[in-house]
Amino acid sequence: MKRISKISIFAVIVCTVIFPTQNNLFAQLVIHVSPDGANGAHTTLEAARDALRAARAGGGLAEGAEVRIHGGDYILEKPFLLEEQDSGTADAPIRYIAGTEVTARLLGGRLVTGFAPVTNETVLSRIDESARPHVVQLNLKEQGITEFETPLKRRPELFFDGMRMTLARWPNKDFSAIVDIAVEDGHVSHGRVGSKTGKFFYEGDRPSRWLDEPDPWVHGYWFWDWSEQRHPIESINVEKKIIAVKEPYHVYGYRKAQWYYAYNLLSELDTPGEWYLDRESGVLYFWPPSDPATTEVMVTQLPNLITMKKASYITLQGLTLEGARGVVVAVQGGEGNRINSLTVRNSGKSAISVSDGKNNGVEGCDIYGMGGAGISISGGNRTTLEPAGHFAVNNHIHDFAQVKRVYQAGIQVGGVGNRVANNYIHDAPHMAIGFGGNDHIIELNEIHDVCLESNDAGAMYTGRNWTMRGHVIRYNYLYDINGFHNEHSVGIYLDDMFSSAEIYGNVFRNVYRAAFIGGGRDCTVENNIFINCRKALHIDGRALNWAHQHADDWIAEEKEKGTISGIAYNKPPYSERYPKLTNILESEPKAPIGNLVARNIFVGKDWKDVYEEADSYIKYKDNLTDTDPLFVDMEKHDYRLKPESPALKMGFEPLPLEKMGLFKSELRASWPVK
Repeated sequence: MKRISKISIFAVIVCTVIFPTQNNLFAQLVIHVSPDGANGAHTTLEAARDALRAARAGGGLAEGAEVRIHGGDYILEKPFLLEEQDSGTADAPIRYIAGTEVTARLLGGRLVTGFAPVTNETVLSRIDESARPHVVQLNLKEQGITEFETPLKRRPELFFDGMRMTLARWPNKDFSAIVDIAVEDGHVSHGRVGSKTGKFFYEGDRPSRWLDEPDPWVHGYWFWDWSEQRHPIESINVEKKIIAVKEPYHVYGYRKAQWYYAYNLLSELDTPGEWYLDRESGVLYFWPPSDPATTEVMVTQLPNLITMKKASYITLQGLTLEGARGVVVAVQGGEGNRINSLTVRNSGKSAISVSDGKNNGVEGCDIYGMGGAGISISGGNRTTLEPAGHFAVNNHIHDFAQVKRVYQAGIQVGGVGNRVANNYIHDAPHMAIGFGGNDHIIELNEIHDVCLESNDAGAMYTGRNWTMRGHVIRYNYLYDINGFHNEHSVGIYLDDMFSSAEIYGNVFRNVYRAAFIGGGRDCTVENNIFINCRKALHIDGRALNWAHQHADDWIAEEKEKGTISGIAYNKPPYSERYPKLTNILESEPKAPIGNLVARNIFVGKDWKDVYEEADSYIKYKDNLTDTDPLFVDMEKHDYRLKPESPALKMGFEPLPLEKMGLFKSELRASWPVK
């Protein structure tokens, strides 16, 4: 330890160069880190951090510092922690910056080697005959991996050549369907008959192969198309063809024709890329897509890679991070932190979480291969409406929510006064952006091919709280969003009487129910372009119709409390910031009052899906519905308007089409983006 301390102090003294800060005003201390420790560099981020602490104790960080992380792999033995004592200042930030010559990669997983053929005859007898010559095995305990947990929790994940491998399942792709429920217990929801009991009939005889499996599971969308759950199988009745799952049962129940698959089954390891882990012995069985001796194979290990607790004015930039089982980067509190240009990939849960604090930002990151969400930002005070000022800008997020499938957004924003802008989000089973709270700006994002495995879901989604007001959703480009098997999904989904959102200047192409107001009020759908969107505009009055009893009960309860969702809605600051909220419980609270639909361009048939009970409350003004708007080139998706466009004559304001989506920046993790 003494020797490390001396090296740290030496680095503090001599490794000082002139290097501009974010303000380009000050000289900074530079400390080097490299995997091999060449030229006196540190070999770990902890050593560099501790050197900065030593320098601070000696008064040597008045002008900030940079930790320059040279290329190579850093196998983390524990998550890297930065605390309040590691903070910089606005004028003297601390920056952890990766070099550009070779990728600097922080690995929370273990690179495993030594796969061998399976020779145990008992094991081979359980493997599909066609797969036996191809399946190899590896003892993970001998590789230093000993925590396996269950298929529901922070299970290990296997990556081969940078791609997530599949825990052995049936069917290999897509789903099987519930033939019928096995227990008729009278469960009905919104007119749909189901069962609260987790027993259902299956088709075929495939489950007979699973009878000797020690821990078989099923994963399904059991009642609604937007709500999944994983269950261990309790029993299989092959004579009656009934699968029973273990409690707790799914909260919404089970319904005929809903979809599921079975997994964690050695007997279903029958195609390249599938694997199975015997958690008791620690032996991994795997059908590799190619020779594992010549390809990188990684098993996730650490719970997370970087945590910042109440630290401020720290920048993380240019690193590649992978192999965590939980959230990869967590920023908890603090201010002025920047998470820039990271590549975060191939991990078990979410990529980046920013909570509490103020003015923290995530910019220019590439995020993919995540088991859960992409980015979450939340901060600000909903009681005082003090904004946090967090932001997520210019990030490319795709192929996420690969394990936890729903309500794992590309970007989730909560709290007060945060911004989500210029992000490119695509290829996900459920939503791209989820939001709640107050006064967020969601703008200039490009979104396509989401909600691929769910219906009655939204590319942008929120709902169920009258006090969450003041959101601006503008200048976004959403396209090719139609739901699982093209059933039905939504572009911007304001669910269950959510109110007071401004949907302005967006472009929707081939999106089913592109703008959706689910019985709410005080929303605007203005100056948008809708192209070939079935039922492009949806507005209903559900609290006057099928949800009236629920609404009556809820309104009576809120009146008795004198609040709405715990918020003093009729007192400052809410009464001043949102005056229309003040008398909401006395002014036809169940009616969709105050919604405006103005100066929109609708191209295509069947654009209006406004329910009868809502239509009389809606104000329509200057919408172009049955006239060619004269786009510059609609076939090539150039939606600029020609000077003679009738929409311009009606007052339509041209959109900043060229600014939608990602933009070139020195903080982009990659460019050009394909």
